[in-house]
Amino acid sequence: MEAIAGSAAVSSLSRFAGIPDLVLGPLAQRPDADWYRAPRGRWCPAQIVQHVALGIEYSARTFEARRHHAPMRRRRRSARQLVGYELVMHVGWLPSGFQAPTATRPAERPERQAVERQLCDGVELLQTLAGELLPARGTDLFVKHPALGDLTLPEWLVFHLWHCAHHAKQIRARLEA
Repeated sequence: MEAIAGSAAVSSLSRFAGIPDLVLGPLAQRPDADWYRAPRGRWCPAQIVQHVALGIEYSARTFEARRHHAPMRRRRRSARQLVGYELVMHVGWLPSGFQAPTATRPAERPERQAVERQLCDGVELLQTLAGELLPARGTDLFVKHPALGDLTLPEWLVFHLWHCAHHAKQIRARLEA
């Protein structure tokens, strides 16, 4: 089982490296005005990029801070977290109506170059940590996701891949409008 989990983590890690292209690719060569265009009451692409960057940065920094902790055990998930985990991690869907955690809410008008750098730096940090921590700490080190409960580093990689694909779709829709 550990070998399967290890190979899945390697696959997720190689796909994780493509997150900057996935998220920023639709915005490449676009004028600044496109970065800030959004329907009323919705995030613009610059805010979406900052939101995903903040999420990646949060998980990376928390794993970094916990890297020397003794082996941990996953806390029991609530019924809501169990359903959320199954829907996101196995079905690839999250019902509408969920609010982003306060720590991942973007600024009103984040600066384009800053959020591009923030995203790339967060991806690089999490990749570096994964290279250092996996497979040895792949099943005994956790960081809590507010809606899904405690996640391992491999689970966070899968979550970020799903989350970034979800938001990249939103960015493309904003640019087509």
